[in-house]
Amino acid sequence: MLNDRTSPLSLLTTRRSARPRDIGGPGPTRAELETILTVAARTPDHGKLTPWRFVVIDGDRRDAFSALLRQALTDSHPQAIPARHQKEEDFAHYGGALVVLVCAPVAGHKVPVWEQELSCGAAGMNLLLGAEALGYDAGWVTGWRTYAPRVTDAFCGEGERIAGFFFIGRSGLPLEERDRPALGDVVRSWTPPDGI
Repeated sequence: MLNDRTSPLSLLTTRRSARPRDIGGPGPTRAELETILTVAARTPDHGKLTPWRFVVIDGDRRDAFSALLRQALTDSHPQAIPARHQKEEDFAHYGGALVVLVCAPVAGHKVPVWEQELSCGAAGMNLLLGAEALGYDAGWVTGWRTYAPRVTDAFCGEGERIAGFFFIGRSGLPLEERDRPALGDVVRSWTPPDGI
């Protein structure tokens, strides 16, 4: 159900991402998170392959997630200073719900992997919209963690990769508007090539 403060068009034209470090609780309830993930799953999916999945890291698993990130940081950056390790501890314990979006393309299928990856990206966008429609703030981040072998091994199977980490809750700071592209810079009319 859409938040009664906004219309669907307003939701789409005013959506903004929150900085995950600014997100606190309470996050969505189990039922609300299920609704958000249901919205996220209603994405274009050529071939009905479902080339993505959602992994929820519950609150009681955040310490283990933090330990995983610290180990991955040690693997990737053996000389990392204590402040960098603290940053990973903080990341693992940002407020609200935490969902990992995994891109899981079906190899060797007639639907190209690129189209399957686009479907995964659309699922991520729908996740953000579903959260906002329920009145939550959400942020989608990647960073070094997304590509660290120890982290990907903990979430992904063969041929899969992490598309991002999604934090869903309430921002402790007002969301900032950022510059958006002028339509004149990103929209053009097609001109047929010569000879057609």
